[in-house]
Amino acid sequence: MRMTPLLRLTLLAATALSAAPHTAIAALGGTIESIAGDRVQMKASSRVMAVAPGSITTTPYTKHELLTPAGITVREYTRSDGRVFAVTWSGPVMPDLRQLLGPHFSTYLATTDNERHGHAHRSIRTDELVVRSAGHMRAFSGVAYLRTLIPDGVSIDDLS
Repeated sequence: MRMTPLLRLTLLAATALSAAPHTAIAALGGTIESIAGDRVQMKASSRVMAVAPGSITTTPYTKHELLTPAGITVREYTRSDGRVFAVTWSGPVMPDLRQLLGPHFSTYLATTDNERHGHAHRSIRTDELVVRSAGHMRAFSGVAYLRTLIPDGVSIDDLS
């Protein structure tokens, strides 16, 4: 049997995809173990900071800061049990919200169309998910969090 170039290319691509490592994404609600996957996916440098009780909160949590080559800063906040309860971003372009919101991205898409404020301001609030995003060319920022996962004593307004 003779393979056409298109068939050969298709088989080669399928083989490469099946052999590629699957990167875990530390999406909102995900676990701390997958934050390294975000760093790789974004080709970002990272820094981890523990926030101790008494500084701005009574509950410890960890801030994982990722800086991409495009200049986007993404901060993922994990509870003491390792779950990502909030994500913030700022930079000259929007980050991949599908990656950051994970399984909550479809809720964001479905709700965003109905609750758009201004040219580039979007805000949604459900019983579980809150996303606020704003920006214009070269200046985007936002926050997303799961209301049910916020540790007691932590204020979303204190996250930066």
